[in-house]
Amino acid sequence: MLKTYRADLHLHTVLSPCGELDQSPGAVAEAAGRAGLDLVAITDHNTAENAGAYARRLGKNGIAALPGLEVTTAEEVHLLALFDDLESALTLQSAVYQRLDGVNDPDAFGMQVVVNENEDVLGFNEHLLIGATTWTLQQASERIHRLGGLAFACHVDREGFGLIGQLGFVPPGLALDALEISPRTSMARARADIPDCARFPLVRSSDAHRPEDVGKGWTAFLLEAPTTDEIRKALREEDGRRVLGYEPP
Repeated sequence: MLKTYRADLHLHTVLSPCGELDQSPGAVAEAAGRAGLDLVAITDHNTAENAGAYARRLGKNGIAALPGLEVTTAEEVHLLALFDDLESALTLQSAVYQRLDGVNDPDAFGMQVVVNENEDVLGFNEHLLIGATTWTLQQASERIHRLGGLAFACHVDREGFGLIGQLGFVPPGLALDALEISPRTSMARARADIPDCARFPLVRSSDAHRPEDVGKGWTAFLLEAPTTDEIRKALREEDGRRVLGYEPP
């Protein structure tokens, strides 16, 4: 049976160097509940170490959570990777870590906190998660798809780290499942200002780094289950699955 899922597929945790320290598992779960979300994705910068803990905490509140990463490519473009299982996300994470240089400076970039679902601090990630990998956009998207994931170009309406802002266009042949529009831009404005929006399905997500921003942007999907395969079908309008609408800015 198909049902409506209100999904915010781009959330950060206390592990992202730019994430607020109050973006804890409990705070995210409570904020997602207040926003009426049915499905979220945990997508820290270049890592998935907190995805399992947050998914377990969200699950206790009846909210499904997909593990993922927000990968920074060599072009300084943010690319969202979404998976059904934590193992695939951690496989991508291992490959990403091999393509990151440098050690994090908490004073300069922020703390990178690894926690469990009960909000106990397990340690601190020392990789320079704010940095860029050596993967090109094409290489990153191909790696994501080989692992069975979805690849979205993040916040393409923004200058900083957005595909359009960095390159000015979507490279021909780049395999993307969707373009993500941030809450700051209406979908009508995005379609009018970004010609490549006509070539790809669109989603809206919050890119929340703090609890008060969770659910500020979402996409409503008609799905049978909260999985990447179902989302892929909805983006392609297959088997009755589809995108129903977006939260206005």
